[in-house]
Amino acid sequence: MSLNRNEKAAVVTDVAAQAAKSQTLALAEYRGLTVEALNKLRVDARSKGVYLHVLKNTLARRAVAGTPFEAAAESMVGPLIYGFSEDAVAAAKVIADFAKTNDKLIIKGGAYGGKALDANGIKALASVPSKEVLLAQLLGLMQSPVSRFARVVAAVAEQRGAPAEAAVAE
Repeated sequence: MSLNRNEKAAVVTDVAAQAAKSQTLALAEYRGLTVEALNKLRVDARSKGVYLHVLKNTLARRAVAGTPFEAAAESMVGPLIYGFSEDAVAAAKVIADFAKTNDKLIIKGGAYGGKALDANGIKALASVPSKEVLLAQLLGLMQSPVSRFARVVAAVAEQRGAPAEAAVAE
């Protein structure tokens, strides 16, 4: 069923609004996927905050015109599913993880930071840990010197025969 002009304008407006608040665009060809597989992909995407939509390529090109995702316009060929995410890696991760278990979903490309990415670029972006994991790693690195210092002070105090609390208080 074809969309009329007003419906097309509404789709372009919706996608443009989504693109305006997103950091990443991931494109994948979905030819041959079953309805159940597509629904599973959509549920997974929704749970991770990824806007996943099948769009006509001409409408998608109009929606991303003037945005950093315009760089991916050359990749918008064929039956594609578009994934937009506010998190820098979420869209790439959802599509790449699903493509690992389903060979019918073929990663075509995308865009991040105003630069077009090919399929390998999307896979590389998907391998980056999430923001929460990176923050936890950073916090661990920041705490490491403090905890090492505390262990050294406790060991020195133990060698001298004094309680560890007294050595730390000095």
